[in-house]
Amino acid sequence: MEAISNKKSWVRFKEQCTLQAFALAGMLFLFIFSYIPMFGLIMGFKDYKISMGIAGIFTSDWVGAKYFIEFFTDYNFVRIMRNTFALSILKLVFTFPVPILLAVMLNEVGHKTFKKVVQTASYLPYFISWAVVAVLCMTFFSEQTGLVNDVLMKNGLVEEPVNILASSKTFWPLIVFLSIWKETGWWTIIFLAAIAGVDVAQYEAAQVDGANRLQKIWHITLPSIKPTIIVVLILSLGGMIGTGTGGSTFEQCYLLGNPSNIDTSEVIQTYVFEMGLSQGRYAYATAVGLIQSLISVTLVFLSNLIAKRVTGTGIF
Repeated sequence: MEAISNKKSWVRFKEQCTLQAFALAGMLFLFIFSYIPMFGLIMGFKDYKISMGIAGIFTSDWVGAKYFIEFFTDYNFVRIMRNTFALSILKLVFTFPVPILLAVMLNEVGHKTFKKVVQTASYLPYFISWAVVAVLCMTFFSEQTGLVNDVLMKNGLVEEPVNILASSKTFWPLIVFLSIWKETGWWTIIFLAAIAGVDVAQYEAAQVDGANRLQKIWHITLPSIKPTIIVVLILSLGGMIGTGTGGSTFEQCYLLGNPSNIDTSEVIQTYVFEMGLSQGRYAYATAVGLIQSLISVTLVFLSNLIAKRVTGTGIF
């Protein structure tokens, strides 16, 4: 019986060889670029110097939690952690509901051409890199020649040009605004796909019962896409320190951050980049990066646990 079962499995494997090749390629990619680099985490516990070469990662002396303690006692620690969590929470709070709202609104639009135009217009910014967005910001928000300052001055909203890109006070609102503008279209498609799977018979039955649009949205659309909302929320919470629904925090802070707004623009990722690649402190940067990874993993498990207890839905 076992031989027959193995033969059937082999026959099925040969029939699905094309699909198996795609799966194998994905597994190899994950193994090479995600699992093998994990061996580098050992640097965070060693007195490693780049002059030691790759072999030095394993042969250098152990230093225990030296670099972790150094980061926790660094005079920049409070500011970096405050910026990281504040930006992450602001981006999550303001960028997560917008795609859901836009998807529900687009679903209610009856004019197909208008619906496609709005959907395409909201989706296009997703393809623009953050480097290009930074250049556009420097053009539009320039203190001397920027369009935004021209509009504000002509309408009497400000008496003199505002240097938005060099102000600590405007950095967080600017990042949140750019995150909403750039990433909303992408996440809207996911929620539109979930709405497309809702049984039309439910809307027809509600129509017969006299339900209006808001009642159908509240009692049919939103409950039907609740599992998708929960999954996206859990993934967003897990990655909110790095990416989440608001895009890459590192790219935003690195490209738009400068010495004038460093009080609000320096986050863990830019600090790791500065320590690792600019100052060559690879071991210290690895330790700080590991702290961020541990925080993200903890957030994933906590959000999944809370979601399962509250809604009965989780990703594992």
